[in-house]
Amino acid sequence: MSNHFTGLSLGPPLGDQRLDLCDLYAFQSPNDPTRTVIILNANPSADEFHPDAIYRLNIDNDGDCLTDVAFSYVFSQPQNGKQTASVYVAKGAEARSPEVVGTKIIADAEVSLGPVPNIVKSGPYTFFSGSRSDAFFFDFDGIFALYDTSGGRNFTAPHLGGKSPWTGKDANTEANVLSTVIEVPTSEIASDPVMRIWGRCSLRRDGALVHVDRAGHPSVSSFFNTDETKEEYNASEPVNDRARWLEMFIHLMGHTGDYTRDEAIAAIDAHAILPDMLSFNPSQPAKYPNGRVFTDDVIDYRLAFLSKGDIPPSGLKPHTDLLAEFPYIGTPHPKKS
Repeated sequence: MSNHFTGLSLGPPLGDQRLDLCDLYAFQSPNDPTRTVIILNANPSADEFHPDAIYRLNIDNDGDCLTDVAFSYVFSQPQNGKQTASVYVAKGAEARSPEVVGTKIIADAEVSLGPVPNIVKSGPYTFFSGSRSDAFFFDFDGIFALYDTSGGRNFTAPHLGGKSPWTGKDANTEANVLSTVIEVPTSEIASDPVMRIWGRCSLRRDGALVHVDRAGHPSVSSFFNTDETKEEYNASEPVNDRARWLEMFIHLMGHTGDYTRDEAIAAIDAHAILPDMLSFNPSQPAKYPNGRVFTDDVIDYRLAFLSKGDIPPSGLKPHTDLLAEFPYIGTPHPKKS
């Protein structure tokens, strides 16, 4: 759940864990390099998906930062411990509507809330939704130690010779996550060599859709936003990111890594941080920042970026319960009584 550190105080969107998007992954299918896997996870503290929400994957495949392909996931009201999912795909201008639009490709598929995944195939698409073992690994106490909770972020101790913040303990070894996994022919979603992917969660309230969360680059929203900006950021569109958020990013990087303005802009551009969309060139091996795989240490990557290389790696290792076949993300851990 690599986007849950903002201010270390802000709770989930609208106080509802079901609406809290976590990690976004994109990689080639290990069993067929002509197919792309995209995974969007929601918060592990929830027991089901929100029945009034739209969970959305947006794909820009021509470089204009506008959605060209959209996969919308909607879920039924849970009954007797069961829930179903339906999936829609929209392309072109229709994909830019925030509503559930396009062709229904999967109808009322059972959500897997136990250890056995319900894998659904429909034409060229393979889909899963349900509980899985969270692949994200991080040292929460170490990250907390990098913050000065009385006055904001404090990334200075490691590179001034202070004690390392890292504890060596992965806070996520027994965590589960609500996951959506879709595998599609790459030719269905890619045009330009590089596609840009982002997730969105919207909630219908009083007849209108409220955009409550978004997911792109791992941990960018977490570390760059504040309690005051997070809601606006989550409701905004990537096409507007650079105009709206560039100055805030530059300001933060001046504090965390002593970046000059020019250095910050150069780093943001070199890492393609704005707009906040996950870039993926499927003709190249997936490894963040080209897509993202489960073994990527995205927290080490982001902290090194923020500190201009001054924060040392945490030393944590990826989880070992990953699967070699669909849905790829591991079997969920038993719930603690």
